[in-house]
Amino acid sequence: MKDKIFGVLQRVGRSFMLPIAILPVAGLLLGLGSSFTNTTTIETYGLQWLLGDKTILHALLVIMNAVGSAIFDNLPLIFAVGVAIGMAKKEKEVSALSAVIAYFVMNVSINAMLKISGKILADGSIAKDVLDGTITSVCGIQSLQMGVFGGIIVGLGVAALHNRFYKIELPNALSFFGGTRFVPIISTVVYLFVGILMYFIWPTVQNGIYALGGVVTGTGYFGTLLFGIIKRALIPFGLHHVFYMPFWQTAVGGTMEVAGHMVEGGQNIFFAQLADSANIAHFSADATRYFSGEFIFMIFGLPGAALAMYKCAKPEKKKQAGSLLLSATLACMFTGITEPLEFSFLFVAPALFAVQVVLAGSAYMIAHILNIAVGLTFSGGLLDFFLFGILQGNEKTSWMLVIPVGIVYFLLYYFIFSFLIKKFDFKTPGREDDDTKTKLYTKADVNERKAAKDVKNSDEKAGSVADELSQTISRGLGGKANISDVDCCATRLRITVIDPDKVNDALLKSTGASGVVHKGQGVQIIYGPRVTVIKSNLEDYLASVTEEHFEDDAVENNTAGEDEAKNENAASDKAQESDVKAEKEAGDVKEPTSTVIISSPMTGIAADLSTAPDEAFAGKMMGDGAVVTPEEGVVVAPEDGTVLFVFDTKHALGFTTDSGIGMIIHVGIDTVKLEGKGFDVQVEAGCHVNKGDVLMKLDLDYLKANAPSVTTPVICTELKDNQKIRLITDGPIKAGEPLYAVDTYEK
Repeated sequence: MKDKIFGVLQRVGRSFMLPIAILPVAGLLLGLGSSFTNTTTIETYGLQWLLGDKTILHALLVIMNAVGSAIFDNLPLIFAVGVAIGMAKKEKEVSALSAVIAYFVMNVSINAMLKISGKILADGSIAKDVLDGTITSVCGIQSLQMGVFGGIIVGLGVAALHNRFYKIELPNALSFFGGTRFVPIISTVVYLFVGILMYFIWPTVQNGIYALGGVVTGTGYFGTLLFGIIKRALIPFGLHHVFYMPFWQTAVGGTMEVAGHMVEGGQNIFFAQLADSANIAHFSADATRYFSGEFIFMIFGLPGAALAMYKCAKPEKKKQAGSLLLSATLACMFTGITEPLEFSFLFVAPALFAVQVVLAGSAYMIAHILNIAVGLTFSGGLLDFFLFGILQGNEKTSWMLVIPVGIVYFLLYYFIFSFLIKKFDFKTPGREDDDTKTKLYTKADVNERKAAKDVKNSDEKAGSVADELSQTISRGLGGKANISDVDCCATRLRITVIDPDKVNDALLKSTGASGVVHKGQGVQIIYGPRVTVIKSNLEDYLASVTEEHFEDDAVENNTAGEDEAKNENAASDKAQESDVKAEKEAGDVKEPTSTVIISSPMTGIAADLSTAPDEAFAGKMMGDGAVVTPEEGVVVAPEDGTVLFVFDTKHALGFTTDSGIGMIIHVGIDTVKLEGKGFDVQVEAGCHVNKGDVLMKLDLDYLKANAPSVTTPVICTELKDNQKIRLITDGPIKAGEPLYAVDTYEK
């Protein structure tokens, strides 16, 4: 039950990311519009000629301010749509439309109940006995003040209805209203009654919310410390959005009258004061206590931790670690996205994360104590610090105090992290014992690509060639059949799987993930800001291949015992080869019924496949063949045939001869990491070539300098049981000369 609840909360948390994504833009518009239309600011800097009333820029900034305010004023509706989209498994656009309809229906129902009960009078005014702030205008409808909770209630409910009914089949007479058309219909009916129910329930909830806000605010600075610790501690579980949003957006975070209006929620109070900044002497630190401290540890503290990890890295790994930590630090400082940096040490040294939680929590409290009141839209990066701290002036925000406090936190993070890393030998970036090798592909890859091509040609299914990264991720998750839901937040690929025991963490980490989090059927794979592209590619990949293509994936994701079985099979194959050799010497073995000669695609040194400087190739896990170490930078077609596919990273291509032999030409070892550099591909998937035609050109000097080896496996991937590879040339060879034979024997 706990795992199921976690899975639901994880999806709720990630669904918040869509509406939250608009806040930086809205905040930017509101921040610039408010800052540069402020009469005091304009007069202070003598900018009347540029920004004064009736100038073009002033008019534009007024519009920007109005647009930003409109977004913040309508956050409940935005959250209703965003949560519905995030929680819907398929047909998300239908869920979004249904959420808008349900949101209006619910508030109109509440409005009707308020009128029936006499709380809203006939002339539209509010009865005198109604508590101030409990009734407000929602998109022009007088309704209960539910804040983003109202939007979340709609989003979650509509998503549940959508996932339940979007494939419903109705009787023939009503079939037109079946499927996705049924979702807005059932949402309308349900939320008519939800609105009536909310009229009775929500006043009690309002009282509870105000009481909770009173507990938090009543505990003063300790309450701020507790808030900060809990929020940061929830980061690994992806539940921090669920926790902090009520403090930012509802009465849990406090209420305040600003410009004659009652405003609730820490972030809303700040932006209301920002919009009325001419009449505000100092922004409320009680309202900003839920985020002002973030600037201290995001701009200063965590970069100190990154420097400590870099300094503690092994000399031979400092360059690699430095690149990783620098990009994560810049993301943290400029955008406030801390997860790439936090996850770089969370999984290898949880004690360091515990230190981060305590230090970060204390930063919230210190900011509150020092009356620092710098607002933000999304997270505590330099952009928000500049807009909502520096531009507003120190007298309104006390932003200058962030700098000395930040320097202290930089030193605290640096020295504490350095001490703990060295004391306990934590394996932070650059201190690892061994790196996990990335497994590139197997015979299954070629089968999938060929199948995808055949399906496309027969117009049975549209799809594209699967990309290597998505393929590896799908294996690590146990194959397509084991994946129930795919989504992402700002930094994490969030997957719901059917059988968690089939997930292979090592394989997932080999795709560049900085960590993997498990909780029940929920799996979070941390990639950083590029995760949205990874998610889109994975969805396209899963949609482009059929279930049977994943049968070999399950094999690739097996346990050590199954790997041993493969080794036994390999040993058996060697034994059979030995038997064939013995029989041949005895004169009892049959001669092959047919032979296909495969020529070398390059000029260089030929050798047996077992000499390949890679265990997977040398063990013939991907097929049998030979290797060629090139001496010239040209790869040609080994025989007449068709190019099946070219990897996006250009380092390998699939090929089938006119005689039906399926092949892979993989230039070098671990060259996938070069991301196409050093390769100039001259062909594309589907084109027919003749023996000797140029397939690709190589920058051998670059490849030799940047790849572990340029030795190139030339593999037959689809040999039948009665087919054997016989090496013809072992030593110097020219492109087009016989490399090995594929002998076929009677079954």
